[in-house]
Amino acid sequence: MKKETFSQKQDRTDKIFSLLKKTYPDAGMILRFSNPWELLVAVILSAQCTDKKVNEVTEKLFQKYRTLDAYVRAGTSTAGRKEFEHMIHSTGFYRAKAKHILATAKLVKENFNGKIPKTMEELLTLRGVARKTANVVLGNAYGVVEGIAVDTHVARLSQRLELSAAHDPKKIERDLMELLPKKNWFRSTYLLIDHGRKICTAKDPRCDLCPLQKICPSAFQFPRFEKNVKHNT
Repeated sequence: MKKETFSQKQDRTDKIFSLLKKTYPDAGMILRFSNPWELLVAVILSAQCTDKKVNEVTEKLFQKYRTLDAYVRAGTSTAGRKEFEHMIHSTGFYRAKAKHILATAKLVKENFNGKIPKTMEELLTLRGVARKTANVVLGNAYGVVEGIAVDTHVARLSQRLELSAAHDPKKIERDLMELLPKKNWFRSTYLLIDHGRKICTAKDPRCDLCPLQKICPSAFQFPRFEKNVKHNT
């Protein structure tokens, strides 16, 4: 296959996201929150965990810990930390997540007057916050778009669609930002996430049901379709 020029890749990218917008008109944030701090907590908990499970956990968590100070207090004693760990246990990696959340609560109170910062640079000073988390918080809490949040779905689809050959989230983000106009950066994350959950799954993608099958370089290149490929050759 002839290698794409950058202009051709941009045209294909436009077609990809045009089709995704038609397929997933309601794509967006699933995590439930009522303020920027709760959003940050939910996003940290969502690492290696489904949004559905996070929502189940935060429904009780946010009832018990209603203010930033409640998290700060939980981090001041072993008993408080253990109780917090118990409440988030089912999200996985609960010790690390508890450590990050409780430490970040203290940082937010001491360094930012109890308010979640509104810049990428400041958010990245918080524990457990990398660019993906910062992008999600900035976009959903403040309507600030500085980049594209790259989670496992976004990374996987970017590679399969050959929008990026990188594996590092920062490099994938840069590649997507070059291909997409800034006005589409925020929504692109949720379009790819929805498609990754419903069709282009990690282990068994359904290329036969995919609206992108005619423009996806990886279409039908998976075990489910091996017999058909061999039969037709």
